[in-house]
Amino acid sequence: MISALGLLKERRFLPLFVTQFLGAFNDNFFKTAMVLFATYQIFNDAEVESNFNALATGLSLLPFFLLSALSGQLADTIDKAKIIRLVKTAEILIMLGGSAGLLIAAAGHTRIGMGLMLAAVLCLGVHSTFFGPIKYAILPQHLDRDHVLGGTGLIEAGTYLAILLGTVLAGWLSVEGSAVGVLIVAVIGWVAGRQVPPAPREGPPLALNYNPFTASWRLIGATMHIPRLFLSICAISFFWTIGAVLIIIFPPLVKNILTADERVASLVIAIFSVGIAIGSIVINTMLRGRISAKFAPASVIAMGGFVVLFSLLVRTWTPAPEGQLYGVLAFIAEPHAILIVLSLVGIAITGGMFVVPLYAFLTTTVTKDQTARTVAANNVVNSGAMVIGSVAVLALTAAGVTPENMLFLVAAMCLLAAWLAQKLHLACD
Repeated sequence: MISALGLLKERRFLPLFVTQFLGAFNDNFFKTAMVLFATYQIFNDAEVESNFNALATGLSLLPFFLLSALSGQLADTIDKAKIIRLVKTAEILIMLGGSAGLLIAAAGHTRIGMGLMLAAVLCLGVHSTFFGPIKYAILPQHLDRDHVLGGTGLIEAGTYLAILLGTVLAGWLSVEGSAVGVLIVAVIGWVAGRQVPPAPREGPPLALNYNPFTASWRLIGATMHIPRLFLSICAISFFWTIGAVLIIIFPPLVKNILTADERVASLVIAIFSVGIAIGSIVINTMLRGRISAKFAPASVIAMGGFVVLFSLLVRTWTPAPEGQLYGVLAFIAEPHAILIVLSLVGIAITGGMFVVPLYAFLTTTVTKDQTARTVAANNVVNSGAMVIGSVAVLALTAAGVTPENMLFLVAAMCLLAAWLAQKLHLACD
């Protein structure tokens, strides 16, 4: 039996891993560069900053609502490797537009530049919608059943490590450097995508339904009647709603409460990402390759505890002098900084331990010719839940709720996710 890390030596897995890694890196690299640029150089109001982040998040999720059903059908109908190549070609074109937006906004033409950047975010959402079902659905075709959990864990770990690197780089590079960087990574990802082995259709041919609303309804209906899939998708949706709220409020929280600069903001998001990667590997080791929700309830309850701790710690923070922001070294030198970082690491590790086994349920419960549609159904529900989270942030911000108080909402959602995970554990294990 090949170990999880041993899969990285396999021709059937490595190109997919690299392609996904670079795609996640580039997506987050561009979005973080855009958000930090807007937060620190364009806007100067905490409410406007939160609203812009929520708008960008909503635009990136809209394609999942409208196109996930079609993407799942296509992935179960057409060779998945062929779709990967088409998607990676589109990424180059998207990054051309996004890079132009960054450069135009930096040159002072803010309205035109922001329009191009937000359009790129929307297109990246389309890109992710068509790639998302494939990265999980292709695993049962290329890997033995005993290796699916390990492969899923590596995909998740690689994704969050990529987010880590993209986030850090976006915080340290200039706008011009980011504009060039996203184009270079897109080209490298295109080359990697062409190395993914074929993954042709399995099972009978499908009659494609191009109506986004009826297709989505039928897709969800065909999936959610299976108890363990229903519970898995609901629990994953709660996790991503939590993630959406955290990602939206982090940059304004860092700037206005921790009074730190954009490099610290990128560090905070990066810590969250690498922690989830660690949690993905840890849970695979604990479960020894077995697909189980055994540790999911305890993991997400612990996550809620760390969220509460983080909220309490930021309230004790000593702000920087008026008109100044902490840099990375000054931030770390503050007395409570280490505790804040450790609480973030705790949130992320326990989150990774919670969500990875749930994704493995999606790809192993149904037959191989249905996996892409199952993942697509999950994406539709997840995106809906994340949009609700984004709207909740907008509403709470308008009502005057501060980011540190919104964290208590996140902790409450962790309890609901734990209840769902426990029901899944009792139903399946």
